[in-house]
Amino acid sequence: MPELRVAVLGAAGYAGGELLRLLLQHPEVVELRAFSASHAGRGLAEAHPALAHLPAGAFEAPDPAAAASWAEVLFLALPHGRSQELMGTVLERDPALVIDLAADFRIRDDGLYRRHYGEHAAPGLRQQFVYALADVLGRRLEGRRRLAVPGCFATATLLGLWPFAAAGFLEAPPVVFAVTGSTGSGAVPRETTHHPARANNFFGYAAEGHRHEAEIAEQLATAGSGGSAAAVRLLVHSAPLVRGIHATTLFRPGQPLGDPVELLDGAWAGRPFVRVVRKPPRVEAVAGTNFAHVHAAVRGSEIVVYVAIDNLVKGTAGQAVQAMNLALGLDETLGLGFPGLYPV
Repeated sequence: MPELRVAVLGAAGYAGGELLRLLLQHPEVVELRAFSASHAGRGLAEAHPALAHLPAGAFEAPDPAAAASWAEVLFLALPHGRSQELMGTVLERDPALVIDLAADFRIRDDGLYRRHYGEHAAPGLRQQFVYALADVLGRRLEGRRRLAVPGCFATATLLGLWPFAAAGFLEAPPVVFAVTGSTGSGAVPRETTHHPARANNFFGYAAEGHRHEAEIAEQLATAGSGGSAAAVRLLVHSAPLVRGIHATTLFRPGQPLGDPVELLDGAWAGRPFVRVVRKPPRVEAVAGTNFAHVHAAVRGSEIVVYVAIDNLVKGTAGQAVQAMNLALGLDETLGLGFPGLYPV
């Protein structure tokens, strides 16, 4: 499907801005429309200053029906809960490809969804969506028309644990210590994201359990671990960063395991955006990119796995574009092969 018409609902937020940045430079996107309730009628660069360097237009007032009728590819970059309210209207127009960046359609199990998010406005539609963990599914996404993009913490955790789960080494619940930058909290300032409270601060949150545990649990079971390994414990923290996620996972393998780096090398061989590195990765090496850096080491009778990603690119918009490429049968690296900036 060359020369794509693409629309983004919720385009004024951080995730929406990253989508616009990537799509405006994508070689197969010939028309792009951006919809936003908060910025309708204003230029794209008013919300996303870096877009002043690209040929760009203006935000339109939200119109899900019109966007879904016009676009061949429709991205929803909306706050959690909003996609499920609009999805019936969107799917009635039957766009060729719908990609949701929120958590609304990531989880198939009703009980698991309710425990972490409450009631769903359109539970019958969840089964139409595939969990688009692009680096794992690869070409298996080709031809799929309804995609749910994984969460940022979930992406980092799963890229580290998937090879071990698939090989049958994950029998005990892993513990994940994960740190995120402030953009993970969205564009609207809050007490925990306001610069004076964040710039020189470090703190934990969601002590009762983070919502991304639900999708991690479901996907680890899919990977082949099943049982108690699905009960991952995700300990999340906010760091004085703008971009980035660093996840450190500790688990005890259920059987003897040799060099964990060799296992990672084999699992990710040929995958363009997952790089197995020879020492614990650094967030600054992946900032602004769609790459994930992964490392593992033996720690006594346990294995420690490190993953670093950019939360807005690999953890959100970049993975969404990668999934789009795969679903449409394109080269999955189109529009995504750029390196990062160093120093950040």
